[in-house]
Amino acid sequence: MTAPSQQLLAQAAEARRRGDATGAKRLLEELVAADPACAPAYNSLGLIALGGGDPTAAVDHLARAAQLSPQAPPVWLNLAEAHRSAGRFEDEIAALDRALAIEPYLLPALFKKGQALERLGRNTDAVRVYRAMLATVGDRTDLPAPVLQVLAHARERVEAADKARAGLLSGSLEQVVALFPQEDLSRVRAYADQLAGRRRVFQQQPTAGHFPYLPALEFFPRTHFPWMETLENATEAIRCELMAIWAEETGSRPYVRFDASVPANQWAALNHSPAWSAYFLWENGEPVQENLARCPATAAAARALPLLDIPGKAPTVMFSILKPRTRIPPHTGSSNVRATVHLPLVVPERCGFRVGSETREWRPGEAWVFDDTIEHEAWNDSNQPRAILILDVWNPLLSEPERAAVRAIG
Repeated sequence: MTAPSQQLLAQAAEARRRGDATGAKRLLEELVAADPACAPAYNSLGLIALGGGDPTAAVDHLARAAQLSPQAPPVWLNLAEAHRSAGRFEDEIAALDRALAIEPYLLPALFKKGQALERLGRNTDAVRVYRAMLATVGDRTDLPAPVLQVLAHARERVEAADKARAGLLSGSLEQVVALFPQEDLSRVRAYADQLAGRRRVFQQQPTAGHFPYLPALEFFPRTHFPWMETLENATEAIRCELMAIWAEETGSRPYVRFDASVPANQWAALNHSPAWSAYFLWENGEPVQENLARCPATAAAARALPLLDIPGKAPTVMFSILKPRTRIPPHTGSSNVRATVHLPLVVPERCGFRVGSETREWRPGEAWVFDDTIEHEAWNDSNQPRAILILDVWNPLLSEPERAAVRAIG
């Protein structure tokens, strides 16, 4: 752009700021007569026409600006607005698609496209766009109020669509259940919940090793663990040993212990805090002999299991104690070669545990096994401490040769 063109463009912008749309238009028309390839001038002329209630002229000017500057998303957004004002909703969507082709996560374009689709009665397509927009933004709340209003509208439309679809799916699902009354259809129900928008999809996100081709099972079926009932039968003896060491108030330490040089991130509130403490029987593959000697029943129950045994790394067996009104933030574990066992021992009300999309309540003496490389969190919202036994065992889907390879590789 030449210096005279820049000067005219600046003068026109100043006229617009003063509210002199007529003067700005005259300067811009002079500019495009002298410089027919000046996209900013056509863009400004289009906005002036749009503000003056002349969408047809606005479309002409903005289409020229888009032709001259096809990689500028704001121009396509302005053209879309001109088409909307002119009642050309299909052309509006086409212009928005051009903006999204350049910047796929452009929030204003996504929302305006959803609105345009709604105006055309294409509600299913609109919900698909709104869903993508919400996924782009996530759970952010630090956005301007107008943006939050936009997101609220999108969320309302998505939730309404999910509720309607859930009703349809429920009827179909119950027909299947009636056909197979003896079958375990928990995976089918999870599939239906995901389709209905009631269940998020969580992937394994190990902080260290990922063994490929193992399914991402939030909670493993009990059928994988023939020893589960034997472990549960030892609950009372294990709880008695826990209560004995608990009374002595020795041997436990904060579970989260990051060095001062390491960013604690979500662990800041629990770093070096007794709010979440552990009493180790094995830690990173090493037996804690003194603690084992004090808990012979617990040690015997653990040794009877297929404990994860990787030199210098595993197993870890510990009592985990969570103080009242304490929450363990969402996090993932180190490797999916292991499966993590929880045996609840002391569980007051208002305690819970979530892995991926499934939330459960602990019940004393009822164990479960989960993949801790899937995001999980725990909470104790009661006024009493919560205590469980945690053990690392092998992922039951690994063969013996694969386990041997993991031991060798580390």
